[in-house]
Amino acid sequence: MSFAFKEHFLYLRRDASAGLITGCMAIPLSAGICIMSNYPILIGLITVVFACIVGYIVSLFRPGSYVGTPGIAAGLAPALAFGVEEFGMQNMPFLIFLTASMQAVVWKYNVQRHILLLVPVYLVEGLLAGIGLKIALKFFPFLYTTLTTTDVWLDESRIELLAFSGISFVLFIFLFQKYSKVSPGISYFTIMAIGVASMFYLALPKLTIEPVPFTLQFPLPHPAFFHTDALHGILKMIGFAMMLGSIDVIEQVMSNAAIEKIDPFQRHCHTNNSLLAIWIANLGSSFFGGMTNLDGLAKSSTNAYAGAVTKLSNLFCAAVILVMILFPNLLSYLPQYTLGIIMVFTGWKMIFGLKSVYDHHGKYAICLATICGLLVYKLGIFEGLLLCLGLHTLIHIVSALYKKQSIVDIFQSFRTSYMDRLEKKDSI
Repeated sequence: MSFAFKEHFLYLRRDASAGLITGCMAIPLSAGICIMSNYPILIGLITVVFACIVGYIVSLFRPGSYVGTPGIAAGLAPALAFGVEEFGMQNMPFLIFLTASMQAVVWKYNVQRHILLLVPVYLVEGLLAGIGLKIALKFFPFLYTTLTTTDVWLDESRIELLAFSGISFVLFIFLFQKYSKVSPGISYFTIMAIGVASMFYLALPKLTIEPVPFTLQFPLPHPAFFHTDALHGILKMIGFAMMLGSIDVIEQVMSNAAIEKIDPFQRHCHTNNSLLAIWIANLGSSFFGGMTNLDGLAKSSTNAYAGAVTKLSNLFCAAVILVMILFPNLLSYLPQYTLGIIMVFTGWKMIFGLKSVYDHHGKYAICLATICGLLVYKLGIFEGLLLCLGLHTLIHIVSALYKKQSIVDIFQSFRTSYMDRLEKKDSI
């Protein structure tokens, strides 16, 4: 630990600068994910601060990704929103507690190494594309929604807002493409600055943080939960928590694969160590009604390209967000259309992941991934992924039977291929 601790302070200036930039970018992004998840923004920001602190402490003993930045995940936003609608906000702490407990089991027995062997990576990209479509469509109205309503839809105030949001969006994309591999924070800072400036000249819908009491309590189901069919409800929550935890783990595995490529020293990401930080943070957040977390790619890439070398940057990121928690009125200087730009772009990036499927996995993969994305958008994350996994399995079985293979041969072929890939993965 002492060597790791000293190493963390060796790059103090770089980590501090990167953390401050990432923290400023994480605030509007986290606010958007909270809105998508039907969670109070303040609770989401507290979750990010807590996860950053836990991530740093765990990295001193068992480093996972060296430049990853934890926070609430965009990929889980629709699932959390469904959980709030289905079980009520009062039962979400218990649901997050169940999720963390299951992730602890996954970490203990290193189950994560099996996940991407059973779930093809292109189906995961399809799942994320479906979620991205939900996010983009959810926040698109932010780009043109005004404070006033008149009989004429395209009135003067809407024309002004469309002009501001349109120019800002184009500028954001231009700056992101130009500086994404050098300093992606430039694009976020620029549109936030334009947004703040526009508030002085135009009457625009603004972001607000509703005050939420911060209380610590053991995450138990609400008493009213037992007045109905408690057994059925508990079983349903367990199934939902398993789905939530699995998506969290899958997204972390994929994020680590990407973070490893942008690490300044090309250090290997130990995914199981990352999962240790995740389930500890999730377990802790369940005691104050917090959300799920992981090392998200948007914040992690910003952190890496901004110059971060170690997880010490997470503490500076947490410090920036903590200022917003202590002075929540600061967020009211940011118009909704700025958040709309960030979240629509975030959704588009998740959809754009389908291009890598086409480039690296071929026509069959892109067709199945697209179907998965549409099913996830229409039916839900769990249902869409399961249906596509079933379709994928059925196609392979029918193809094998067409080639005159027996069921036993099909099973033996799958088992041999799976064990070979698992052995190769474990040797890395």
